[in-house]
Amino acid sequence: MPTLSRRALLGAGAAALVVPHITAEAFAAAPMRNEAAPAWYRFRHGGYEMTVVSDGPLPIRPASSGFIGVSQAEMEGLLTANFLPTDHLPLEQNVLIVNTGRQLVLFDTGMGESMGAASQMFGPTTGRLLANMRAAGIEPGQIDLVALTHAHCDHCWALVDANGNRNFPNAQVALSEADLRFWTDDANKRGPEFMTAFIDGAKKNLNAYRDRMVMARDGQDIAPGIRAIAIPGHTIGHTAYAISEGGRTIVNTGDLSHHHVLLLQRPNWKFAFDSDPDQAARTRVRMLDMLATDRHQVVSYHFPWPGRGNVVKAGDGYAWIPAPIANVL
Repeated sequence: MPTLSRRALLGAGAAALVVPHITAEAFAAAPMRNEAAPAWYRFRHGGYEMTVVSDGPLPIRPASSGFIGVSQAEMEGLLTANFLPTDHLPLEQNVLIVNTGRQLVLFDTGMGESMGAASQMFGPTTGRLLANMRAAGIEPGQIDLVALTHAHCDHCWALVDANGNRNFPNAQVALSEADLRFWTDDANKRGPEFMTAFIDGAKKNLNAYRDRMVMARDGQDIAPGIRAIAIPGHTIGHTAYAISEGGRTIVNTGDLSHHHVLLLQRPNWKFAFDSDPDQAARTRVRMLDMLATDRHQVVSYHFPWPGRGNVVKAGDGYAWIPAPIANVL
């Protein structure tokens, strides 16, 4: 088979520019749509049907504001090497819904609109969960259990609407007792400026379900086949969930790692939104090592859409191997 040199390829490209004069009448271009397709992705996990639904992108600007004590040059070097922007971190919000055949379990809720202008603190691209759920054929009233990894704004503020009404009227809510206590206590409105909004939002959303709370306890099931794993540091009661079916386990890691490059290649870096950055880094290394060793598949909340893949060891850190993105049924 003949080979194609770079010189020949460039020459062919130049030749392609020489085209006959077109005399046909030109028509107006179609208008720009400026809208994205409904974002949902479905796959099987044993006998379970898994659907990932997007709440929309959540950018952190500038990128450096997401970290504490990190070299700007090193961070930008890692981003550039991985073909990523250096002025912001384009995080996703990958909300997992598991249909076990007996229950429909939603993991986290996205940002929502419950806190008005505060709901747009990360920009206007969030709050798309309910619309994308419906596009995926799932109604909020069908959700039996909302399993929260933690009580930050982008994980629980869509439990209720702007008027305080439950968005998931038939659901129980699972959350660690530590997070429930901390994020509904006004005495914790201290430290970073965002803490006041975070606590006010958690109170509004969590208190609406106080009569139907389920405590997520480390090593115990919140539903058949769904086990809570304590991963403290990002919040005091941050929780992952291992979903086991048919001899396989997939782990919803919540905010164990916010970035698929920076916090995998540099897992000891301190993330600015962690309640205890040092503890979060220790937890991150421990869990990433376990996930890589046990080869459990992962759904990560903030990794590139749809957040499904595997973690592998890579030098002194780790690397992200995304799963094929085609819907697998």
